[in-house]
Amino acid sequence: MSDETFYKLARPDGWDFYTGKTINYRQNIGKIVKRPSTGNVELCSDTAIHASREPNQCFVGAKIPCSAYLVTGKPYVEGGEKCGFKQLRIIKELEPKKLFKWNYQEACNPIHPFKIIPPKKITEKHIALVRKWDSVRDSVWDSVRHSVWHSVGDSVWGSVGASVRHSVGNSVWDSVRGYIGCLFTSVVKNWRYIDHRGGEYPFQSVVDLWQVGLVPSYDGKQWRLHGGEKASVLWEGVLK
Repeated sequence: MSDETFYKLARPDGWDFYTGKTINYRQNIGKIVKRPSTGNVELCSDTAIHASREPNQCFVGAKIPCSAYLVTGKPYVEGGEKCGFKQLRIIKELEPKKLFKWNYQEACNPIHPFKIIPPKKITEKHIALVRKWDSVRDSVWDSVRHSVWHSVGDSVWGSVGASVRHSVGNSVWDSVRGYIGCLFTSVVKNWRYIDHRGGEYPFQSVVDLWQVGLVPSYDGKQWRLHGGEKASVLWEGVLK
């Protein structure tokens, strides 16, 4: 009986995520690689090589951008999303943008709204999007978090959120989450914890603002739209 096939993610240069210089999977295609230390196989340690049965389960301990590999082996310990191995045979390298059915390319190169020249004038169309966003934003955190694989979403979160939050503050986290969700609309059709029509992305209003260089924030009293390199306040007001 042949070994089962699994998926393995590594750094873009082929080296493992754990140390960066223990195993190079790209250099060992067609060969067997072995764990760097001995002893009982334990997950989340250097006593095991980690791989997963599904590509989207690989992001515990990995992140994007990445390289991806089809491997075979005998798991010595099962850990839900990941399995631990003493050794793996590297079958071939896979192309991440084809392996993942969500928008891997944009996730690696996310739109930064403050690098987009914002509209010269804030119009009623923009304010209407803020109004729509206000009606759904309370659901965005739980909806996106539980509709998208946690480990994948967290990896994308790290590549998008920090710079926007640094520019404006904690109040934009909901907007960041709303943008992240749109990267997964090709694979998620039913978003949890919010009523919406099938196939509709319920948080599209904030994505539409994001894509024209506008990020909404709310201080509990007033809404604001930020834009430009300095995340300047381009509009503020109370929604009616």
